[in-house]
Amino acid sequence: MGCGRVGSTLAHTLEDRGHSVAVIDQNPDAFRRLGPEFGGVIVAGVGFDRDVLREAGIERADAFAAVSSGDNSNIISARLARETFGVSRVAARIYDQKRAEVYERLGIPTVATVRWTADRMIRHLVPEGHAEIFRDPTSTVSIIEVPVHKDWIGRLLRSLEDAVGARTGYLMRFGIGTLPTASTVIQEGDQLFMLVTDDISTSVTEVAGAAPEGGH
Repeated sequence: MGCGRVGSTLAHTLEDRGHSVAVIDQNPDAFRRLGPEFGGVIVAGVGFDRDVLREAGIERADAFAAVSSGDNSNIISARLARETFGVSRVAARIYDQKRAEVYERLGIPTVATVRWTADRMIRHLVPEGHAEIFRDPTSTVSIIEVPVHKDWIGRLLRSLEDAVGARTGYLMRFGIGTLPTASTVIQEGDQLFMLVTDDISTSVTEVAGAAPEGGH
């Protein structure tokens, strides 16, 4: 639902991957963004109208994306898709960060557009400090790259995790992503990516960037 820049891009991407796609928008002119090569279904109407959703094929849909410009429209249609029509994969774009947190608790995955975009702009503008790789849609948990002091090399990763109070989501070793295990030992050149909340991100980077207590 929604044939703006995001919706039209999403529709073409899914179609290019072999999926059949239906696009809903209340403005018929919006479908011009799809171009003549789009082979899917287009339905002009309000995306949270049950009849419009049925016309678009909601009853046989495997997934539903609500990406119109209105938060209310997106969440209402997403909930209809999930709760009324039983679509298993549903996602909604939400501009209001506080609303995104509420809808996540209702089981509707959200993409909080403004915060997501702002975070990535900051990464380009202010590269110093820890590099944030991912932030969850409610903006609560992030994955950051954590530089490690050389004296941690040769020690168990678990000992570093215990010291900083955070867990490692994955590490890059020789350019390859690796999931850590209980026996993983930190090697020279490892890049560690840890799961943190905002309140501990600074302390995690500070402790990891310092020599372990008691020396090497």
